[in-house]
Amino acid sequence: MSANAATTANGEPSGSRFRIPKVPFWAQIVAGLVLGVLLGWLAKGQDIGWLKDTLGHIGDIFIRLLKLAVAPLVFFAILVSITNLRKVNNAARLAGQTLLWFMITSLIAVAIGITIGLLTNPGAGTGLTPKDGKAPENSGSWIDFLTGIVPTDVITPFTELNVLQIVFLAAVAGIAALALGEKAKPILSLSEAVLELLQKALWWVIRLAPLGTVGLIGYAIADYGWDLVSKYATFTADVYIGCALVMFGVYPLLLATVAKVNPIQFFKGAWPAIQLAFVSRSSVGTMPVTQKVTERLGVPKEYTSFAVPFGATTKMDGCAAIYPALAAIFIAQIFDVQLGVQDYLLIAFVSVVGSAATAGLTGATVMLTLTLSTLGLPLEGVGLLMAIDPILDMIRTATNVAGQALVPVIVAAREKILDHDAYNSASSSPIDDEPERRQVPVPA
Repeated sequence: MSANAATTANGEPSGSRFRIPKVPFWAQIVAGLVLGVLLGWLAKGQDIGWLKDTLGHIGDIFIRLLKLAVAPLVFFAILVSITNLRKVNNAARLAGQTLLWFMITSLIAVAIGITIGLLTNPGAGTGLTPKDGKAPENSGSWIDFLTGIVPTDVITPFTELNVLQIVFLAAVAGIAALALGEKAKPILSLSEAVLELLQKALWWVIRLAPLGTVGLIGYAIADYGWDLVSKYATFTADVYIGCALVMFGVYPLLLATVAKVNPIQFFKGAWPAIQLAFVSRSSVGTMPVTQKVTERLGVPKEYTSFAVPFGATTKMDGCAAIYPALAAIFIAQIFDVQLGVQDYLLIAFVSVVGSAATAGLTGATVMLTLTLSTLGLPLEGVGLLMAIDPILDMIRTATNVAGQALVPVIVAAREKILDHDAYNSASSSPIDDEPERRQVPVPA
């Protein structure tokens, strides 16, 4: 038998046609969504308690696995991102531009949220009353926000998963490492190694996202049902429409006019992070993916390693801009409170300044209570929205992550450090299937 006997006419192994085709990750996510909806509908319609509980446990385990990595991931990501700025000659300018565009996009998002709320009156005709509300166990105020930044010890922020305090500790450690210079080099090398280890472990969790999707979506439908959704139909539609306008209206416009790049290429490159954010409902859990897709969109790694972790804890166009604006209008209408121009200006102010309170975890309760307390609205209104929150949090987090990838692209393009060849060749393929991109040095 000749050496070529086992090959086809195309030169491929004859057995290759029997291989099971690899299912794209996005298709796995979609399949998880469909299966979750079907199982949730079955559990709700047929009152199958064990199925509902199983779906709940699957979703809960997935979220727990994500949260397990949050505290150390945030700490080492922020620490390493700050120390990486020493490799960038124009670090101060890049950091300032990043913060500026975070604020600009947040202002646009909150303006859209307020406009939609005023046009649709989401609290009218719901049948809900103030008696249906319930004050949350944990609320946010400006005093709590400001005093809560500084922890009382270095252990509690990690055990209680206080992301804002973890960010503070990491920032202090990073700045101190920069000040020490060469003496801190062993610590920085260890931190970078630990960060890579955490990201590798988180990748394994991320591969479970399709299974987590089945549990999260299925349990939401089995627990809440369509009847509850109908009461919040206008509000739910407002949140989804507002987020869609920001993601697919404002962001492409900024990319085309400010960054002067093709918006479609952005979504092709960023899609793995956006879809994972939709499922996981965690900006921090999605952060490794967000960082990799931002790099493959042509943003230098040295800048990306700062901008993305910074954005994952402070850049929340969905949770901290659109949602609080609509929720405040919704709750004001339920409690029959009239909001004036000054109130809407306060909403915008809170959205821009207080977004760090959201801290990249699932849900936006702290940010909402911060907004309500600033406006003087009853905190019992939070209880009105808790039941519907998981459904809303999916699109909110997807919007957050899209914005966290968008701003570095805009800043890099304006500063002329964007690799346009990499940007124009970015695809929607899973990022772990791509080779490492050549790093472009960041000029002074």
